[in-house]
Amino acid sequence: MFLNEQHEAIREMTHQFAENEIRPIAGELDETERFPAEIYDQMAQLGLFGISTPEEYGGAGCDVLSYSIVMEELSRGYAAVADQCGLVELISTLLVQYGTDAQKQQYLPGLLQAKLRPAYGLTEPEAGSDLANVRTSAVRDGHGWVLNGSKIWINNAPICDFALVLARTDKDAGHRGMGIFIVERAYDGVKSGPKEHKMGQRASLVGELEFDNVRLPADAMLGPENRGFHIMMSVLEKGRVGIGSLAVGIMQGALDASLEYAGVRKQFGQAIGEFQGVQWMLADMAKDITAGRLLVQNAATRMDAGLSATVESSMAKCFASDAAVQHTSNAVQIFGGSGYIRGFEVERLYRDAKITQIYEGTNQIQRMIIARNLLKG
Repeated sequence: MFLNEQHEAIREMTHQFAENEIRPIAGELDETERFPAEIYDQMAQLGLFGISTPEEYGGAGCDVLSYSIVMEELSRGYAAVADQCGLVELISTLLVQYGTDAQKQQYLPGLLQAKLRPAYGLTEPEAGSDLANVRTSAVRDGHGWVLNGSKIWINNAPICDFALVLARTDKDAGHRGMGIFIVERAYDGVKSGPKEHKMGQRASLVGELEFDNVRLPADAMLGPENRGFHIMMSVLEKGRVGIGSLAVGIMQGALDASLEYAGVRKQFGQAIGEFQGVQWMLADMAKDITAGRLLVQNAATRMDAGLSATVESSMAKCFASDAAVQHTSNAVQIFGGSGYIRGFEVERLYRDAKITQIYEGTNQIQRMIIARNLLKG
C-alpha cells in the first residue's frame, strides 16, 4: 500500500511524537496506571483526536487510512494511549453522523480539544458479544427519559465527563428497540466504579458505570429512537480498523526491540541474531507485521471509497491481534529471562497485546462474521 505525501507526513509526525513523548514514559504509566492528561493535551494540539472529523467541527478532516496510521504509530509508543485516540475517534464519528447541531456544539469542541473525557457504554454482564441482550433500560417520563442499569469494563468510566450509553427503549423489540443516550457523569444517579487493575494497557482506565433512576432530557438521545443498536454497529468497521492498527503497532514495537537486542546479546561467542532459530522468529514477525498492516490499510481504503469493509475489517482485526499475541510472545522468548522481568519493554508489550483479541468483538466473533459472509457467496 503506497501512501501519499499527506499520509507520510502524518506518519512521521505521529511517529516522532510517540517516540519522543509517549514511549519514554510508557513504563511509568504501566506501573502507576496513571491517566496521562498531559499527553492527551499535546495530542489535541497536534490534531490527533478525531482525525477524520470534518474541519467544520474542529477536526483534521482526514480519511480513515490516516486514522489507521495514527493508531499504529501511537501504539508503538504505548497502546493505552492509542486506545484513548480510538475511543475519541468513535465517539466523534457518532456525534458527527447522528448528533443534532446542539449536541455537536456542546460536545465536539471539548472532545477534540481533550477538555471532555468520553466513555462508550455498551458492555454489560450479560451483553458483551451479544449486544442484543442489553438490559439497561430507558423509559419515557414526560418529555424525557429515566435510565436504569449498569455497564462494565467501560473505558474511561472512572474519569469520564460524559458517556454514550446503549439502552433498551422497547423491551419487546429485540435489537430494534434500543437507543443511544448522551449521559453526563454529573447527572444525579450516575455512579462510576473504581478503576479495574488490568493485565495490560494499564493506563487506559476501565471501570463500571451505574445508572439509578437517572433523569435525562428529551434531547439526550443520539439519533433516531429505537435505532441505537444499528447506530452502534455503524462504527464497528472503523473500530476494528483502529484495533487492528493498534495491534500492528504493538508488533512493530516488539520487532524493533527484538532486533536491537538480537544484535547486542551474545551467547556462545556470537550475537544471538546470528542463530537461525532467532532469525526465523524475526522474519516471521516482519512478514506478519507487513501482512497485518496491508489488511488494515485495505479495509481503511475500502471505507474511504464508500465501500463495505465488514469482512475486510474483521479479517484485519482478527489477523493482526492474533499475530500480536504470537509475536510479542516470541519477543519475550528472544529476550530470554530478561523478557520475563518487569521493566523490559517486551514484557509490557506481551501483556498489552492480549486484549486486542477480545475488545471490539472477540476474534471468535470475527471468524463467525468472515465465515457467514463466505457462505453467503
